[in-house]
Amino acid sequence: MAVAAIDQAITRKPLRVWPGVASVVILWLFWFVVPILKREAMMLGMLGGLICGLAIVVWWLFFSRIPWIDRLGALVLIVVAVGATKRIVHPSVAGGMMGMMVIALAIPVMSLALVASAVASRRLSSWPRRAVVAGAILLGCVAMTVVRTGGITGDAKMDLHWRWTKTPEERLLAQNDEPVNPASVPLAVETGAEAGWPGFRGPKRDGVARGVRIDTDWSRQPPVEMWRRPIGPAWSSFAVSGDLFYTQEQRGDSEIVSCYKLTTGQPVWRHRDAARFYESNAGAGPRGTPTLSNGRVYTFGATGILNALDARNGSVFWSRNAAADTKTKIPGWGFASSPLVVSDVVIVATAGSLAAYDVANGNQRWLGPETARGGYSSPHLATIGGVAQVLLVNGEGLISVSPADGKVLWKHAWEGDSIVQPAVTADGDVLIGSGSGLGSEIGVLRLAVAQGAGGWTATERWTSVGLKPYFNDFVLHKDYAYGFDGGSLGCIDLKDGARKWKGGEYGHGQFVLLADQDLLLVLSEEGELALVKATPDQFTELARFKAIEGKTWNHPVLVGDILLMRNGEEMAAFRVSAAKS
Repeated sequence: MAVAAIDQAITRKPLRVWPGVASVVILWLFWFVVPILKREAMMLGMLGGLICGLAIVVWWLFFSRIPWIDRLGALVLIVVAVGATKRIVHPSVAGGMMGMMVIALAIPVMSLALVASAVASRRLSSWPRRAVVAGAILLGCVAMTVVRTGGITGDAKMDLHWRWTKTPEERLLAQNDEPVNPASVPLAVETGAEAGWPGFRGPKRDGVARGVRIDTDWSRQPPVEMWRRPIGPAWSSFAVSGDLFYTQEQRGDSEIVSCYKLTTGQPVWRHRDAARFYESNAGAGPRGTPTLSNGRVYTFGATGILNALDARNGSVFWSRNAAADTKTKIPGWGFASSPLVVSDVVIVATAGSLAAYDVANGNQRWLGPETARGGYSSPHLATIGGVAQVLLVNGEGLISVSPADGKVLWKHAWEGDSIVQPAVTADGDVLIGSGSGLGSEIGVLRLAVAQGAGGWTATERWTSVGLKPYFNDFVLHKDYAYGFDGGSLGCIDLKDGARKWKGGEYGHGQFVLLADQDLLLVLSEEGELALVKATPDQFTELARFKAIEGKTWNHPVLVGDILLMRNGEEMAAFRVSAAKS
């Protein structure tokens, strides 16, 4: 029988639409409702949505009773239209999810367009039906062009906005908040160990605040907001010295190092570099955190600019482009290292390799071993077996080098995301962690490190999937490790890696350990502040409240009774009450 005759026979039967309707309803439930009900189910929702999308294609091709020419024509039109649409969607959508965001949007939108148009035109003749189907497909493509994204969450949830709405950075640039008199700062800057919080994750780069005890009854004595102000996008945290604090941000085409008053939030000075880094998932701006040492602030930008600035007024002692020095291409998520000062050198990680510069003049002192697999972790100073060494997690595993000359002491191969900091136990073992909870089950590895007659050795003690830190750092406390396992917190035993508990939902946030109080001060991905007990018996949340707005991946800082927090949109300071003795 000829194709035309077959099509005429088909058109005498009503279109079969119920399988398509059922599939598109389930698809939208998977894609948009499941992740709302359970944060960590985003990947499950996307997988379920993909399966439903394929079911819709199968229904359309084999069970819809549409004439064959229309079946094939509609699918060809979808492919061509989506391909053309990718050229005109907002740049944040075109580059989102490593270029896959257009497809992620097209699956639910095109599925709905195809099924809805089939339902609407099921009683029409061929040409009007074709016009309805084509119109619905083109309307769906138009819908994808009128949105932009503010990035994705740690669980890959899209942050969609209308294309014409201004971004927080654009709103900030419309304001005039420049420092009134940046040339004169009559404030002393603490140096060295005196600095309250000298850089990334605190004095020992381990996320621990020592010598601080706070009141945990927030129903009676909640944190009191001191100030709040907008800030340029960046995933930097803070360095604090006296009544000054430092951070990094992006403002238009300038990468900024900023100094503010701790007690008021007022800007003191800003240093600008003509550089801009942007990628759609995380957005614009620097990724590293400033480091304070001997009256200087050292910063490393997302494009590779390393600065040594006067902490009092931002004047430049020296500046280098570490990316050019090491001939390293800017990685996909930007350079994310926070500078580490050891004696007379400042060390940064350039996408998984190390580079050291003389603190006095910026001359290059040494380069560490190269790696082809990159990384986003920061150099980490540790003393193991009485020997000072710099650790770095990269795409090949963990390396240890001498801070004086960059000579490799030991290394250990391990697959991972190479983002979070390593942690060193009291007996010199080293823990590294990885794994997103989005299909990755890498977890945490404990290494026994020792120096013998044959040199250094690093031997695996155990691995555990009780924690999967991804880009959320973990801490060690009293024979236990605390950290993120997907969007929840978890605790594992350092003896064997066994999970003690898992609880709460905080997204992919960050926290500080109050070691004197067995307490985690958690800042969730959605800007909520929470208190959680750092004890192995069970998960216990003591308090929680909304602190700042926007996606929050930045590490909070607690100095004395002042708590600093920020994200890519705003920053705020809260005063917390001291614990009663």
